[in-house]
Amino acid sequence: MTGWLTRHPTALSEEDRAALKDVLAHCPELDTAAEHVRGSGEILPSRLGATLPAWINVVDASQLPGLTGFALHLLRDLDAVTAGLTLEWSSGCTEGAVNRIKKIKRSRTKAARANTLSPVRTVWESHDK
Repeated sequence: MTGWLTRHPTALSEEDRAALKDVLAHCPELDTAAEHVRGSGEILPSRLGATLPAWINVVDASQLPGLTGFALHLLRDLDAVTAGLTLEWSSGCTEGAVNRIKKIKRSRTKAARANTLSPVRTVWESHDK
């Protein structure tokens, strides 16, 4: 279901499109959610960040719990989100490098913690016997 909603309609097979249409016909809330997801799908690749506040208002008015919460959280830093959806440059490469470094540090910390705690456990265990 999620794949049907998040993929571009032209990327769906005829069978998937028919199944999605059938499901949406039986669930008005899901049909509304699908419209909102498609709307965000138009904003993202087209860099239409200026239309984001209108999209948020429409989603908020629909009162669909998951989407409404997501949309309202975007308001917390609307300027940054709008810039990210509007400007051509991206900090994606930098963010990827930072995340990779954090992952390496976490793995080293876990290994160091395991090495320092092992002897302590052994001492306590032998003391209890």
